[in-house]
Formats: sequence, structure tokens, C-alpha cells
Amino acid sequence: MADSVLRMGTIVSFHAHPDDESIATGGTLSRAADAGHRVVLVFATRGELGEPVPGVLAEGEQLSLRRTAEVYESAAVLGVHRVEFLGYTDSGMIGEATNDVPWCFWQADVEQASNRLAAILLEEKPDVITIYDDHGGYGHPDHIQVHRVGKRAAELAGVPVVAQGTMNRDLMGRAMAMANELGMAIPEGMADELSEERPKAPEPPVIDRSSFGKPEAELTHMVDASSVLERKRASMLAHGSQIGPDHFMASMPLDAFAFVFGSEWFIVDGPSGPDAPELFTQLFASTAVQ
Repeated sequence: MADSVLRMGTIVSFHAHPDDESIATGGTLSRAADAGHRVVLVFATRGELGEPVPGVLAEGEQLSLRRTAEVYESAAVLGVHRVEFLGYTDSGMIGEATNDVPWCFWQADVEQASNRLAAILLEEKPDVITIYDDHGGYGHPDHIQVHRVGKRAAELAGVPVVAQGTMNRDLMGRAMAMANELGMAIPEGMADELSEERPKAPEPPVIDRSSFGKPEAELTHMVDASSVLERKRASMLAHGSQIGPDHFMASMPLDAFAFVFGSEWFIVDGPSGPDAPELFTQLFASTAVQ
């Protein structure tokens, strides 16, 4: 009888900046916590170079402190048990002068940073670590560094499953085509064409769809976040310095939000079948055609 009882496991989710955990893995972490597993968040930086919503910061308030506080609010929504920061600073977008600052995450020695993360992994002994794909999802230097550091740290600590979080490029293309047909606001760069008459989303990100996420053919696993969508959105909104109430991700109709954010996509390295940890087999479904 005892053999049929699910063994509680641990998942560590490694991210570049506060709010990445909500957008990329909010559903996965919520479901893991609901199932009784231990959930740990690790951030490389405190997102010092994010662009705050106009007027959200008090006079003299530091963005890094606000974003740190927002992480803990988000973590409480998701059911996270532990939050850690590796101590690097935000590198900014690719090509910015801030990429060259010696103490930013992009400039970190990969082996040294990996050892910082591995120390946490050795304490927690996770069954699964989530990182990003080799392009960091969309090319942000800190996201690419999360991939490099996360893979090496997992190797150092012997983590069985490394799940590279990414975005389903083909699904996003379908979503943008659908939104275009309905006349909905679409973030700049995510649609091939936009009519001048159509409304634009407030301060949307500029995204090159050709390098956005990975094609469906390269994805190996998916986590169904549909049962925890309200918590995922609440976690995102906890990051009020970055995602205001009129942000396109916050103002999307629920059906559209579910279509875009109801599944979390991964490329997984690690054992499958009977050798895979129970936490992994419980949450992650193969995308392979059966």
C-alpha cells in the first residue's frame, strides 16, 4: 500500500528577474505546491533595470527593493516555500552598455555563478530544476545566462531532471493571427501586420517572433496550468511595478489569457518512464504524439 503513495518531491525554479517566475512557470509552481511538493525560487538578479509603471514608485523608492517585495507577494500566491537571490545585478537588454558592467549577471563567471546556485541545489536536493532554453526565450542576456548557469549547476548538484522553460512559437503565431482577426490589441513585433486603425496594447514589448521561444517540433513537455490560471494571473499582478492593470497581459480577456498562458512549455533533459521522479511524471506531460 505504501508503494502507491506519492513521494513528496522538490522543484527549484531558477529565473533571471522578478516576474519571470509568474509568466514562465506560475502554473507549474502552483500545481506543484498544491500537490504537496516543496517549491523553491532562485533569482539571479533583483531586476534593477526594469522599466517601472509610471508613477508606481514613491519618491526615492528603489526599484530593486520594490521588486524584491513583489517577489515575496508573488511567492505567497504561488505557494512557494523558499526564495533566494544569487546577488548579481540586472544586465539590461542585449546591446545596452549595462551588459558590460563587471558585476552584472551577463558578465558573471559561469563556473562561479553555477557554484552559488549549486550550493542551494545541494541543500534542497530537487527532483526537477526549471531554467530557460539556450536562447533565453527571446534573447535577453540574463535569460541566456540562466540557461548556462542552471545547466552547469544541475550537473554539479546531480539534479535528475532539467526542464528548459520556453514558449511555443507556433502557438503564439496562431494566437496573434486570431487576435488580428478579432481586432484585438497586439504587442508590437508579434504580429506581421497591424492596421493603423486598430488599438495598440499599452507599452507592449517589442518581440522578434522569428526568435521568440521554440518551434513546437522542439518541445518535449507541457504543464497544464488551466486549473490554476487565476493564481497565475494574481502572481503576475503582484509585480505591480512592471505589470499595471492596463498592461496587455493583465487586461486580456480570460479566454485569451487561457489560450496564451494556460500551458507552460519545456524542453526536458533527464530520465523518463519509470526512472523519472514522481514529481516530474505527475506534472509534466509529454508533447510527443502517442
